Amino acid sequence: MIPVRPIYLCFALCLILLACLPVCADDATSEETGLKIAQDAHAREKGFSNFTAQQTMVLRNKHGQESQRQLRVKVLEVPEDGDKSLFVFDQPRDVKGTALLIHAHRESADDQWLYLPALKRVKRISSSNQSGSFMGSEFAYEDLTPQAVEKFTYRYLRDEACGDLTCTVTERFSVDKKSGYRRQVVWRDKDELRVWKVEYYDRKNSHLKTLTLENYAQYLARYWRAGQMTMVNHLTGKSTVLTWTDFEFQTDLDDRDFTRTGLRRVR
Repeated sequence: MIPVRPIYLCFALCLILLACLPVCADDATSEETGLKIAQDAHAREKGFSNFTAQQTMVLRNKHGQESQRQLRVKVLEVPEDGDKSLFVFDQPRDVKGTALLIHAHRESADDQWLYLPALKRVKRISSSNQSGSFMGSEFAYEDLTPQAVEKFTYRYLRDEACGDLTCTVTERFSVDKKSGYRRQVVWRDKDELRVWKVEYYDRKNSHLKTLTLENYAQYLARYWRAGQMTMVNHLTGKSTVLTWTDFEFQTDLDDRDFTRTGLRRVR
């Protein structure tokens, strides 16, 4: 047997490493590009301070039968952490006064509390239950919280046409092992970085839901908000449509409007 000289062995190893470099470089570039898109989109949202809005929620079952609910929404920007959100149901009577309070966080698990007026009780939504349905809708509790950049890792996939626009398509992977999703695929237009579609894949990597956003309007000459959000569950055939109206920015909201103890007094 002829021994392999060290210099030849070293040369062979170098060739193998060089062959891997393009793949490794591509992966690194796609992750950096995906992260940069998410960071740029977040930067455009800074400074809105707060807003209020009205929301109509339409639940549809697989047979097309509908039920409707009316909500009020308040959101407070928290520059050094995640934003605070409050959803309050006004109609119909059986859910009137039900309220969801969210204290989002950039790096730790979000805090969520649900007030149920029939029980006169505030229920904490544990991090292990945030993949559950919000009030029977196709939106999970984790879908309602602001999507902090730090809560995901990213990968740029491609650019492609989306209607009359050109969108970047990226994947994001939650760093929270308790998330109900293995991954999400996000379409943003390249000019304004607005989200137009999100595909949600469950822990088994099956395509679970698709969210589409439309009817965007701009506020304060800077902040874009969708007028309609439609979540379709591909496994059950059910869907939920959220219609947003009456946006008002930079109102007199403050931290006192987003306390757990204040949930019982929400009207």
